Amino acid sequence: MVVTIGIDVHKNTHCAVAIDEAGRQMGQPLTVRATDAGHRQLLRWSRREFPEATVEFAVEDCRHVSARLEQGLLAAEAVVVRVPPKLMAQTRSSARTRGKSDPIDALAIARAALREPTLPRAEHTHVSRELKLLVDRREDLVEARTKAQNRLRWHLHELDPELDVPARGLDLAKHQDRVQARLEELPASLVRRLALEILGDIRDLTGRINLLEKEIAAVVRVQAPLLLTLPGCGPLTAAKLVGETANPARFRSEACFAMHAGAAPIPASSGKTNRHRLARGGNRQLNAALHRIAVTQIRLDGLGRAYYQRRRSEGDTTMEALRALKRRLARIVFNLLRPTDQTAAASLPQAA
Repeated sequence: MVVTIGIDVHKNTHCAVAIDEAGRQMGQPLTVRATDAGHRQLLRWSRREFPEATVEFAVEDCRHVSARLEQGLLAAEAVVVRVPPKLMAQTRSSARTRGKSDPIDALAIARAALREPTLPRAEHTHVSRELKLLVDRREDLVEARTKAQNRLRWHLHELDPELDVPARGLDLAKHQDRVQARLEELPASLVRRLALEILGDIRDLTGRINLLEKEIAAVVRVQAPLLLTLPGCGPLTAAKLVGETANPARFRSEACFAMHAGAAPIPASSGKTNRHRLARGGNRQLNAALHRIAVTQIRLDGLGRAYYQRRRSEGDTTMEALRALKRRLARIVFNLLRPTDQTAAASLPQAA
């Protein structure tokens, strides 16, 4: 017998509900603290209540909130399935039980996992986890730098409206030097002082961002060199693909990977109309990485652009042709991420 335990995760507590293979609730819900001790309590409860069963944990995929719980369960060699919040909400709304509570949500999570047996398992290799942490840290720093740059531009407009800095110019040392020289020429004021302080913050953030980019590129060149041969896929995009995919072996096929990435077409047919639409779900970080590769390939001469233009000539709209290109790229990326034979993988078409 297989028992599925759905877990509704929160910052301070986690609520767990178990169901059998028919989706019937088994026993009473369990609420534990979101700590290592609470995770151990959850594991002891599952082993005590279901000693003869094969237990699978279905965890609502809330990224940072569910990360520590996933790590604790995986460290105990448990099977963990990620359930998208949207899928949980759809299951809850179709249930006979009305209202919303932690046990109701946990039950919906378990039933969603039971209803969708192809959901990806939670798993991270050491390299994918390392790259994900590095990429997330870089993105945090870029966001902080962008906020500081926007504030600095308003100060510059107040101090000297004629001081024009090109778009993204504040990322470059030459424009930072020019702005600092101009600020130092202006009369002393509070706005000038704050502008100089913010400019110093931007310099510091830029240096840290550049160091992280070099570190990420070095790891990708060693761990995922085949991805770098794909036109439009640079080190940062490759790192995003590796970090968000985690272990590609957890997907049964490239079609499952495409569905997880939100790149698989969704049927939208009715009567005599036969069409598909873009998927709005899936891992949006993976989808964004595939989108960047697709947009770049459309601009470059190669197989990707040829495929896109052929789809357009056959009557596809711009978005339909782009969706089709992203679906083909998902297949290529999946095969490059999990080559069974390096020679065979190297001979794969390096574009759509």
